[in-house]
Amino acid sequence: MKNKINLFIITTLLVFGGYSLKAQSKVAHINVQELVESMPEFISSRSELMELQKAYESDFQEMQVELQNKVKQYDAESKNPLKFAEGWDSNADLVSQNEAENAKRFQELQGIEQSIQQYLAQAQQDLAKKEAELTQPIIKKANEAISKVGNAQGFDYVLDSSEGRGVVKMANGKDLLADVKKELGY
Repeated sequence: MKNKINLFIITTLLVFGGYSLKAQSKVAHINVQELVESMPEFISSRSELMELQKAYESDFQEMQVELQNKVKQYDAESKNPLKFAEGWDSNADLVSQNEAENAKRFQELQGIEQSIQQYLAQAQQDLAKKEAELTQPIIKKANEAISKVGNAQGFDYVLDSSEGRGVVKMANGKDLLADVKKELGY
C-alpha cells in the first residue's frame, strides 16, 4: 500500500510537473533604448533637434544682448540727465521728467525680460513636441521589429532590459538586440 501511495505521488508529480514545464513561457529580452539610439533615423533626428535648439539659443542670445544694451543705454542716460534736458526751465521739471522716464524704462525692461522668459518657455515646449514627433515613429518601427523577431523565434514575451525598466538582469532568455538590428538592416 505504501508503495502504491509513493507511486501515485511520483506519477502525479511527473504529470503535473510536465504540465508546468509546458506552461512555462519562452522569454527573451532586448535593450530597447540601445536599439532605438542605434537606429539611423534616431541619430538624424538628434541632429535635427540640435539644429533647432541652436537656433533657439541664438535667438535667446540676441534677445539677451538687446536687453543688456538697453540697460546700458538707460543707465548711461540716467547718470547724465542734463544732456537730455535741454529746453527745461527748472530742476523740478527735470527731476519729475527723469522719474517718469525711468519708470517708463523700467517697465520696458521688465516687458523685455518677460518676453524672453515666454520665448524660453515656448522654445522648450516646441523642442519637446518636435522630439516626440520625431521619435514616435522610430519607437513604433523598433517595437514592430521586436514583435516580428520575437514571434518568428517563438517567444511568448520580450522584456525591455533598458536601465530603469524593471528588468534588473536577465539570467535566462535570449537577447534579441542583434537579431532585431539585423531585421531592421543595421
